[in-house]
Amino acid sequence: MKRTIFAAFVLIASALPVEAACTDPAEPKVNWRRCYFDGADLTKIDLTGAELRDTTFSRAVLKDATLAEADAYRARFVSAVLTGAKLDRARLIEADFTRSELDGASLREADLRNAKLVGASLKRADFTGAKLGGTDFRNADLTGATWVDGRKVCAENSVGQCN
Repeated sequence: MKRTIFAAFVLIASALPVEAACTDPAEPKVNWRRCYFDGADLTKIDLTGAELRDTTFSRAVLKDATLAEADAYRARFVSAVLTGAKLDRARLIEADFTRSELDGASLREADLRNAKLVGASLKRADFTGAKLGGTDFRNADLTGATWVDGRKVCAENSVGQCN
């Protein structure tokens, strides 16, 4: 009887959502949901598969960071530096990258539906296989970016759209 009760407790406890610990060290699969990292230097950080929903990285430096397969739904990267970052297969639905630097970033197969990239620098970024429905590229610099089909490279002075 005691074993059955204990087993039931373990089963229920393991099904409960894990609370985010914003002070946890940066590592793959970390749960940083609803955390604030405004202005933080997170250069070369590895957040592969991390839970970053509703997290704020405004003015943060994520140069050469890895956020592949991260869930960053509605995350805010306003004026952040993500040059050379790897965001492959990341869930970036409704994320805000307004005025961010994403030069040379890899966004292969990323889900950017309804994301804001207003005024962002996306020079030489790779959007191969990305989902871009409703993405706002207003005033974004897409010069040299590889487009969704993996073949088209955006022309010089492609602002707001890939020419």
